[in-house]
Amino acid sequence: MAEPTQSATVLSVADLTPHVRELILLPKAQKILFQPGQWISLQLPVGIKPPLNHAYSPALPPTPTGHLSLVFDRVPDGAGSNYLYGLTPGDELLMSGPYGDFSLPPTLDRELLFVSRYTGLVPIRCILKQLTAAGPMPPVTLIAVGPAQDELLYHEELQALAKQQSSFRYLPMVVKGTDEEVVEATLTVLRPFLAGKPKLMPWLSGVKGFVRPLRTYFMEAGYERKEIKTETYD
Repeated sequence: MAEPTQSATVLSVADLTPHVRELILLPKAQKILFQPGQWISLQLPVGIKPPLNHAYSPALPPTPTGHLSLVFDRVPDGAGSNYLYGLTPGDELLMSGPYGDFSLPPTLDRELLFVSRYTGLVPIRCILKQLTAAGPMPPVTLIAVGPAQDELLYHEELQALAKQQSSFRYLPMVVKGTDEEVVEATLTVLRPFLAGKPKLMPWLSGVKGFVRPLRTYFMEAGYERKEIKTETYD
């Protein structure tokens, strides 16, 4: 049985970096009740056999009005992202969801370690918003990898959060290269950070070529697979 869909109207369009854009959408039928970290499926009228289903995580927790903030980077040969880049306020999209389990458990008994690559930061940013709204933030470290200084998403916001919350550590990294090169550069930060520490709660988000090798690293370091939360978008 096909998943139920509903239309949503594009309310605004904004560029967050030279290659990353935000759409503010308003579902027309009913609010989408999601947990921060989950994703929404857009059904786009492009591709060889339309619709083309693409997953996007909201960048903000649920709002009283039901507005959704969806953030994506432009892939040069990507039919989906290029279609979305052509949208303007007033256009409509078909969506369904929410889906996924990249969301906080009921209780937190370990320090949270988020590791993201580029737009993999989006669901993590949503979770950070949830944590700050709930009260004093628990111990959290974020390693955010971007391809260029001006492509570090929410950089100033996260710097400000690190100044406001002593329990939050923000470690931005600029690495441009192959998946293997980006993973190795990330591991140069992870290895000493984890050395001698009790187990953390790792959350890994980005493309498969980034997330899977890092998950393997954690498993080789003694973590069980179920202890490592992952989200991939390719």
